[in-house]
This record gives sequence, C-alpha cells and structure tokens, in this order.
Amino acid sequence: MGTSSDRSRFLDLRAQAEVLDGEDGLRHLRDEFRIPTTADIKRKTLKQEDRNNPASTDETKTCTYLCGNSLGLQPNRTATRINQYLQTWATQGVQGHFKPLEDSPLPTWLDADTRAAKLMAPIVGADESEVAVMQTLTANLHLLMSAFYHPDPKGRHKIILESKAFPSDHFAVLSQIRHHGLSPETSMVTIESPYSEDSVFSTYDIQSLISKHASDTALILLPGIQYYTGQLLDIPTITAFAHKHDIFVIWDLAHAVGNVPLSLSDWDVDAAAWCTYKYLNGGPGCIGGMFINSKNSLVATTVTDTEPERGYGNRLSGWWGNDKATRFQMETKFHPVKGAAGFQLSNPSILDITSLSASLEVFELAGGVSVLREKSKKLTAFLEHCLSFISDDAKKLFRIITPSDPAQRGAQLSLLLADGLLEEVLKELGDLGVVVDDRKPNVIRVAPTPLYNSFQDCVAFVKALEPALQVAQKAV
Repeated sequence: MGTSSDRSRFLDLRAQAEVLDGEDGLRHLRDEFRIPTTADIKRKTLKQEDRNNPASTDETKTCTYLCGNSLGLQPNRTATRINQYLQTWATQGVQGHFKPLEDSPLPTWLDADTRAAKLMAPIVGADESEVAVMQTLTANLHLLMSAFYHPDPKGRHKIILESKAFPSDHFAVLSQIRHHGLSPETSMVTIESPYSEDSVFSTYDIQSLISKHASDTALILLPGIQYYTGQLLDIPTITAFAHKHDIFVIWDLAHAVGNVPLSLSDWDVDAAAWCTYKYLNGGPGCIGGMFINSKNSLVATTVTDTEPERGYGNRLSGWWGNDKATRFQMETKFHPVKGAAGFQLSNPSILDITSLSASLEVFELAGGVSVLREKSKKLTAFLEHCLSFISDDAKKLFRIITPSDPAQRGAQLSLLLADGLLEEVLKELGDLGVVVDDRKPNVIRVAPTPLYNSFQDCVAFVKALEPALQVAQKAV
C-alpha cells in the first residue's frame, strides 16, 4: 500500500466531508460545547497549558470525540448555569427553595424538577405530566418494577428481557424476582437471536418469544437501543404486540433518549426510564428520567377522603411525590400528585437538574430531536462510507455489527475487532487524539453525535483507525 494512495483516499474523503460540513445547518451548535484538545485528553493533570502558545499544536487542536454514547461533552452554558445556582445558594441560602430572583434564568428549587420535566417532555414525545426527572436509571427501573410487577406464582410471574441486556438491567430483574420469593430459573426468560452471531435480533424474534410465554409473563423490559450493538428496536410495534397479550412493558431508553425521536405517548408505551449523561450531556452520573403513561398514574381520590390510597396505584413513596400544594404541611398521610411526578421520592439534586437543564436548552436551540436525527443519519452513514475506504488488509481486522439499515440504528456503529487487538487499538487511537469507547472483549463503539460532531470527525477517526489496527496486529 503506497503512501500516495493513502493520501489520495483520505484527501477525497476530506473533500466530501468539507462539502457536507458546509451544507450542515446545525454546524453552529458545535460552538455550544467544550471540546477537549488533543493535549487535554493526553494530560494527566487538571492544569492546562496556554492554548495561545504556538509551540504545541496539541494545545489548540480539538480531539476527535466520538463517545457521546457513553458520556456527552459539556455544553458551554453548563458552567454558567451552575455558577448561577451556586450564587443563589451563596446569597439566598434556604430562600432559594421558594424565592425567584429577577435577574436569574433559573427556577426556584421547588420548581426545578417541573421545569426539567417540561424541557424533557418533547425529547421523549410525552405530555409534561407523564415525565419525571428523578433518581438514576437503575433506581428508576426498580421503582417502576415495584409499582407494576405483581407476580402471581400460579399465573403471570415471568419477566422477559434480552440475553445481553446491560448488566445493571439484568441485576435489577434478578433482584426483583428474588424479592418476590421467586426463582430466576423459572421466572426470567431471555431473548436470544437464533440466526445472528452478533446479538442482533429481529422484531419477529421478540414477538415469537412473547407469544410462547404470553400466558405466564407479567412484565417485559427491553432497551430502546441495544448498548452493545447499537440496534434500534421497533418500540411501537413491540409495545402493541405485548399489549395484545396484556403484558406491561418497560423500556430502558439510556441509548435512545436524545439520540432518536421518541413518541412515548402516541406509541402507548406503559413506562420507561433513562439516564441523562449520554446523548443528553447532563454530566457523569447525572439525574435520571422516567416516563409513566397517564393511564398508569391516575389519582382518583383526594387527601381528605377516608381511604385516599384506594384511588391510586401502590408505589414506593416519598415526600417529593406528594401534592406540591400540601407537601410542606408535613402531614404523615401520603397522597401523590397526578402523573409521573407522584412517583418521586426525595427532593432532587438541584446541581444535577441545573446541569441537565443547561443541555436541554441546547436541544431547544437545535429545534428538537427530529432535526438532529436527520443530521445523525447522514453522519453515521458517512462514517460507514469512510470505513469502506480502509485498506483491504485493515478491513480483515474488524467488521461492523450494527445493522446497516438507518431505521434500525441510532448514531452508534459498533466495530467487532479481531481477537487480541482491542487494548492496543485503543492506545493508538488515544495517541492520535481520538476518543471512542470499548466493550470487552473485542468491540469499539463509535458514535458521531449531531450536536457537536462534524463530518470531518468521521474522516479523522478512519484515518486514525487504519494505522491503529496495523500496529495492533503487529503487537499480537
């Protein structure tokens, strides 16, 4: 393989990327984010060198960050909003809960979760009352299962989930089954792909398993997008099929929210939960989100009724789920507010909500997820196109396991590497200023994110991947 051939291949891709970036009506959104430099990702200290120092190109050149499926980048306005929150706390103390400040864009702390739910609702395609910003993903899954998983050992008791579910989902299901005195051996059913070696399964595979176990299945837990392969499941079709068999479905939307358009209300989804630190850019470990269909969160009684608990579904309760109008009266009788907010437990972290809401403002600025999805499909398709330009020798060292159909994937492409290459490939990519993530033993996940990634980022990744694979192969 000659060097002139290398230059020709990548110059052609760069020219294509330049045109696509020039036509991108969302390219200005990249300026809304703090993109680390190549020097930043190599540095082992917090201290930054002077970026105006011409001696180091690494100090000014942004890295190629394709890891928004794991942790989204920090929006510029996050620091501004957090500083405003800190100023409120510093100058107002406890008054920050109730006292609005005329020169602050932030809500009172009492209303912070309500504003976050309002910003989140269009991202998941739901009414504001069906959304709560609260807790974290696995905690919310447990809260949903505690409310809606009512197994009958002589009737419906099984939970269906995918065989390669994210470990935390798997752990949650196992513990819920055991909590009810049941055995996972008889009460847990896993979906396997009978034909795909890459853990990609069809809607038919899922429907077939549901049909087989419909008579004794109480609950289904599935991902909107599978974290390992990047496969986007057909949420409305699977939900409707489960409902035909009277089965409650919970969706884990960790990799779908902020990535693909969702219409949870229109699809009649029962319930869902998600994290906010991936495509939503809330920050590491940020507060989670929950959707509960309005039909599952009705409150038909008032707190003054003799037995108010007869008017709503049982759930694990906490004071932040109480009606806001009576919350601070400190009554010991729980009565939930209508909607998803009635499933809240404790007052939420205002620091988390402030960080998340700063990013949700950027989604508003972008025009919503549907607009971003159009760019995302072009980005991921271009990444796939760029990978086809890799040399034949390098192509033998990996293959894409994500579905090629844009309707069956989000932003992410998962590359399955040949055995023994992963660690060295990651090291070489890092040295070349490229950030992706891995899932052992052999997968790297690459996610061009439409809010801040460019088409040139796709070229930069592929240009770095080829020598990384070659170096890794020699090291085996």
